[in-house]
Order: sequence, then C-alpha cells, then structure tokens
Amino acid sequence: MMEARSSLDQRIATVALVVRDYDEAIEFYTGKLGFRLVEDTRLDETKRWVIVAPRGQGSASLLLARAADSEQSARVGNQTGGRVLLFLETDDFDRDYASMREKGVEFLEQPRDESYAKVAQFRDLYGNKWDLLHRK
Repeated sequence: MMEARSSLDQRIATVALVVRDYDEAIEFYTGKLGFRLVEDTRLDETKRWVIVAPRGQGSASLLLARAADSEQSARVGNQTGGRVLLFLETDDFDRDYASMREKGVEFLEQPRDESYAKVAQFRDLYGNKWDLLHRK
C-alpha cells in the first residue's frame, strides 16, 4: 500500500505542440518569442526530443513534436479548432508586444484592456493562436 502524501504537488510541466519542422520551430520560439532552448536530443534518424520554454521561473515548457504522418500534419497550426491554444503571460506587456512586433510576430488585434488583463492575440509560425497577456 502506498503512503498518502500530506501535500499535493502537481503542475503541468510540458505541453506537446505539433510542428512541421524542428529547426524552423526552434528558430521561431527562441528568436521571435525569446524562449530558451531547454533540450534538443536526437532520438533516432528522424525523431528529436526538443523542448523550449519562456524565460520565466516555474513556466511550463513546450515539446516541439514534429508531425510524423498525414493525420498529425493536418493538425499543425490548428490543434484547437481555431481557438486560442496557449497563453503567454508577461510582467511587461508593452516591452514584449513591441519586441515581438519588431521581430515580425503577427498580431491579430490591437492590445485591449479586459477586466483580468491587458491582452493581444497573435499567431505562431504555423497559425496557432496565442494570447499575450499581463494580468491585472
């Protein structure tokens, strides 16, 4: 019988994101969004274990998973059926919004103030929708 824990310690650590190509995805996430490359390990001739993450403490990371067949390829850029896929929180909205625009990130709207945050929606290189936000 396993001993019960006195405290609960869970978190989502990594989210898989289906991509077309490892290197172009690494370039976008590190070059345009400023993420850090955490790991890039070759598993076999065609498969790699590639993890990128925002620079903040305690942030979840992305496993860049190259599409392996036609079904997975069909999901690249639309893993959520057109809804926002991920939410990138920042401590300085204006800094990151300006930097991302300068680097060519496509924003779908002007920044807006909501009751919970300052927000602007953008697309990644494949068309997945993201929200850049600074919580109030």
